[in-house]
Amino acid sequence: MFQRILVPTDGSDLAAAAAQAAIAFAKVCGSEIVALSVVQPEPAVPMGEAVAAIGMPGPDVPMEQAQLHVARVSEAAAEAGVKCTTVTCFGYAPADEIVDAVKRTGCDLIFMASHGRRGLSRLIAGSVTQRVLAYAPVPVMVYRPQPASGKAAG
Repeated sequence: MFQRILVPTDGSDLAAAAAQAAIAFAKVCGSEIVALSVVQPEPAVPMGEAVAAIGMPGPDVPMEQAQLHVARVSEAAAEAGVKCTTVTCFGYAPADEIVDAVKRTGCDLIFMASHGRRGLSRLIAGSVTQRVLAYAPVPVMVYRPQPASGKAAG
């Protein structure tokens, strides 16, 4: 079935739940996973002839956080007996980095979360998942959380 499954994570609770589901799926399929976290560089603001980064805690902090995100997925995979490789990268557009990572790592499936935003919030926040669905060269399995009532979202 699937040999290598790309599992993007941003460290959110939703991404963690999707990673757990991806690990369970990989175990059933006999697949390995590749945990990916994309670090988005802080925007730079020109100030005269200099450039200053807004709210930048230091260049290593975001990368350390990304490495922590993929390490958590890797630990959960190890506990389940699923082989996991971790990848972190920099990129302004996480969806583009996810699509590129599929090509670089030889994954044949992307298993990712979706917040399920609709309407104006989707237009404002954008949708990494929608962009991945549009441009991915492999199938994409989208994990959507169930509403608290247990009924399917409609």
